[in-house]
Amino acid sequence: MMRFGGKLKEISQGYRLTTNNRMELMAVIVALESMKTTKHPIRVCSDSKYVIDSIVKGWVFKWEKKNFKGKKNEDLWKRYLVQHPRFKIQFKWVKGHAGHAENERCDTLAVQGAESSDQLVDEWFEANPSS
Repeated sequence: MMRFGGKLKEISQGYRLTTNNRMELMAVIVALESMKTTKHPIRVCSDSKYVIDSIVKGWVFKWEKKNFKGKKNEDLWKRYLVQHPRFKIQFKWVKGHAGHAENERCDTLAVQGAESSDQLVDEWFEANPSS
């Protein structure tokens, strides 16, 4: 879910086999990739400590220097790192299931995607299930 001024955009998709961490990261990537301009600062709110801490604490940049050796979701982190320098991004962790309206809506969209009969194949994950 993305909001700019009075405009709201929702993007949702389910995947046949994947993980919660992959989908949390995918949500950030898809939102950034769908931006039509880079001139506005971005605030990403997520209940995913995995995503927020990996970026804010700089872990992903250390993983990149070590070519993601032994790290999960290498494909998605590389995809994120293409978008990262394009924007001025502020990250904010929000507690899940705690009444944060946008986070609750994202959770609803995630459940719909997970239960959808129109799921995509997460080809990288299915080919590399331990990565």
